[in-house]
Amino acid sequence: MWIRSAMTYRMSFLLATVGNAAVTLLDFAAISIMFMHVDALAGFSLPEIALLYGSSSTSLGLASLLLGNTDRIGTRIRDGSLDSMLVRPVPVLAQVAADRFALRRLGRIAQGSGVLVWALAVLDVDWTAGKVLLVPVMVLAGTAIFAAVMVAGAAFQFAAGDAAEVVNSFTYGGCTMLEYPPTVFAKELLRGVTFIVPLAFVNWLPALYVLGRPDPLGLPGWVAFLSPLVAFAVFVPASLAWRAGLRSYRSTGS
Repeated sequence: MWIRSAMTYRMSFLLATVGNAAVTLLDFAAISIMFMHVDALAGFSLPEIALLYGSSSTSLGLASLLLGNTDRIGTRIRDGSLDSMLVRPVPVLAQVAADRFALRRLGRIAQGSGVLVWALAVLDVDWTAGKVLLVPVMVLAGTAIFAAVMVAGAAFQFAAGDAAEVVNSFTYGGCTMLEYPPTVFAKELLRGVTFIVPLAFVNWLPALYVLGRPDPLGLPGWVAFLSPLVAFAVFVPASLAWRAGLRSYRSTGS
C-alpha cells in the first residue's frame, strides 16, 4: 500500500530518492575532500576507505529499508495504537516494519553500492575465491547485524517508552564509525564493537581480510568469515527480546 502510494506521485518519489542519495553522499564527499590534503588516513588510501564506506552504507541502507520504521514503535506504545496491530492475523514485527514503508531509502542503497563498486574496481587486491565470496557475504551479513540491532532497539522501547535516538546511535552512528579505518580508534572502542555490540563484523573484519591488512586487535584472518554466524547470534537474542517486550505490553488503558 505504501509503495503504491509513493508511486502515485512519481516525480516526488524520484526527487525524494535522489535527495536521499545526495544527502548520504555528502559523507563520502567530506572524506574525498580530506584526501585532497593527505595521501592516506591511518595508512588507508581513498579506495580502501571507499570499500569501508560503501559496504557499511549499503548494509545500513538495506536494513533501514526493511526494518527502519521499527523506531516508530515507541510512538505506538505511548499512544496505544499498537493495539490495532495485535488483533490482525499478521506478525506484529512485519506490520511495524511495513508501517509507512519508505521506498525512497533506495537512494542510500544505490549511492552506497555505487561507491562500493567503484572501490572494488580500482583497488589493487590479489583476488581469490574466498575474497570474492566475502564481499557479498559482508554486505548481507552486515545488513542482518544492523537489522538485529534495530529489532533489539524496538524491544527496548517497550521498557523505555521511546528510545529511538538511542537505537540510532548504534545504527546510523555505528555506520558513520565503520566508514573510517579501525586504526584511527582506541583499542577499547574496537574491543567494544567487536565483542559487545559486534558492529566490527559488519565490514571492518571482512574488509581487512579482503585488503590483506592485519586486525588491530590481533585476531586471526579466519574471523572475517564469521560475520553470518555473528549475525545469527545477535538476531536470536534480539528476536527473543522482541517477543518478551510484546508479551509485556499492556496498552495505555484508554
